[in-house]
Amino acid sequence: MTQQSSLKRKTISGLFWSFADLIANQGIQFIIQIILARLLLPEHFGLVGMILVFIAISNSIIDSGFSQALIRQKNVSQEDYSTVFYFNLVMGLVMYGILFIIADPISIFFGEPQLITILRVLSLVLIINSFGIIQRVFLVRNIDFRTQTKINMIAGITSGILAVFFAVRGFGVWALVIKTVSMQIIQTLLLWINNKWVPSLVFNPQSFKRYFGFGSKLLVSGLIDTIYNNIYYVIIGRFFSASQLGYYTNAIKLRDIASQSITTSVQRVTYPILSNIQEDEKRLKNGYRKVIKTSSFIIFPIMIGLAAVAESLIYILFGEKWMGSVIYLQLLCFAGMLYPLHSINLNILQVKGRSDLFLLLEIIKKFILTVLIVISILLKLGVIGLISAAVLHSYIALFINTYFSAREISYSAKEQVKDLLPIYLVSMVMGIIVYFCGMKMNEGNLTKLVIQICIGVGIYILLCGFAKIKELTTIYGLILPLIKKIKS
Repeated sequence: MTQQSSLKRKTISGLFWSFADLIANQGIQFIIQIILARLLLPEHFGLVGMILVFIAISNSIIDSGFSQALIRQKNVSQEDYSTVFYFNLVMGLVMYGILFIIADPISIFFGEPQLITILRVLSLVLIINSFGIIQRVFLVRNIDFRTQTKINMIAGITSGILAVFFAVRGFGVWALVIKTVSMQIIQTLLLWINNKWVPSLVFNPQSFKRYFGFGSKLLVSGLIDTIYNNIYYVIIGRFFSASQLGYYTNAIKLRDIASQSITTSVQRVTYPILSNIQEDEKRLKNGYRKVIKTSSFIIFPIMIGLAAVAESLIYILFGEKWMGSVIYLQLLCFAGMLYPLHSINLNILQVKGRSDLFLLLEIIKKFILTVLIVISILLKLGVIGLISAAVLHSYIALFINTYFSAREISYSAKEQVKDLLPIYLVSMVMGIIVYFCGMKMNEGNLTKLVIQICIGVGIYILLCGFAKIKELTTIYGLILPLIKKIKS
């Protein structure tokens, strides 16, 4: 009982600080994004978007799945940490060197000469990030999201101020580059200051082989996932204009403030927690079921509601020059609402040590996405067709993830659908009502947005109560101790 109580306290505390990080850090980034979008042009964001895939792939290679392997392992030695640290550092230097060399061919591919310098400067984050990976692992293993929240807030505010300053001074796309690099530098410095761990002068080959055995499969699956998560930047940047890529980039960031942020918050808390109870099948299933239902209760209405109010929201936040991103955002929301479910289902495979199955599923899902992308390109469906393919793929991938994760914890895909369908239907009804209410209103965009949000919240709570969705009570039960924690 004592161990369970301790785990429960850690979970509540972890959720509190993880969501505090979400609200504070993402809120700060959101405000900065609004300011920069008004100061800069869509093509500035498009230029950075063209090279995001190369940075993302490099970061996956640098980590190589070792972080998840260390978090999952119950007993980790100083030799283990030091071995992984030096591997991360060497890979960071190697990947920077590779990107420095291929910067010229990349700029030719996109037809943008200025990408050479942008990529060579922005790639410095790879070396900087490699210094902080192990420091973050310590915080995650200890479920210490309070420290991470503080670090992210300080780095976000400081780098945001720098970016706005340079944007005002007319630096254009370089304001975005400065923001990314400065944030990584500040985060890494603060991680070392707050965490007193220092690597030993040792590299243990046996330790490396042991963790690489688990991490290598996650590396390959992570690379596949990273490539396909960013492949749209490459396709849109190559075949369409920088402005269209800018619209897509901004829509992705706006969607991710809700979708990916909540996904990350839930994932980084639940993974170490579920890992601690991986031996207890009954507790693991019950814990997993509560997490997936509660996450859906939060993310479904937020994403559907965001799609319903997209037109008013984008006009108010970014101005008329960004209205081309409205339809992109609406479609992306219907794909993004499933991301937490993907993440939680795949967490089960990692907790169970099934990195082999994790890899196999990634290959299958990406093959399906490739087919959908090729079809949309051959039919010349444009950017909207490409995004629609991503939405369809998200639903297909959810079925695949739930089917295989269900076999590991005896929680079938049918049970998951039965648990989630009421929440999905209630959210859809709420979104449809909010959307058509907005169409009928003649008020200004701000007034219309406020009314739509109030209608959406009221209808959702009312429908959940009518449908007897238990998560309404669960959320209240989670919020109450958090409020008490804030007061104390």
